[in-house]
Amino acid sequence: MSKPKRASEAPPRRLKNILVLHGPNLNLLGTREPGIYGKESIQSINERLSRMAKREGATLEVFQSNHEGALIERVQGAKQQRISWIIINPGGLTHTSVALRDAFAAVKIPFIEVHLSNIYSREPFRRHSYFSDLAVGTICGLGSRSYDLALQFALQST
Repeated sequence: MSKPKRASEAPPRRLKNILVLHGPNLNLLGTREPGIYGKESIQSINERLSRMAKREGATLEVFQSNHEGALIERVQGAKQQRISWIIINPGGLTHTSVALRDAFAAVKIPFIEVHLSNIYSREPFRRHSYFSDLAVGTICGLGSRSYDLALQFALQST
């Protein structure tokens, strides 16, 4: 007969490994069209996300590339690295990259799509995403806080 668990003996939380992917041109955040994308740099966003993850005992890796193939390879590598969640801002690849979409479909890692601007209130070509039908959720239009909300969700998910 097993001994009943006390409240202090709750099962250990599974360590979360979270990957944040930034697509093309996001390395220019803070200087690129600040009226649309905000004045916060990618470094500042990454530092804030890292602090949030650390407080929750999760590991966080960030990766930015202006090259579609590098992003695809990073998504594919996430499976072997045992990444539990991916947060991605695909940038302009949102509307063009079937290949990156296929990488997400292949690895079957849950992911959240984020955008700084509201893609649905912008030019018509920006209103279609190749990722949103596969994503657990999409957060857009909330500036850099879109990343924060995505990370909070991933951290709280089982």
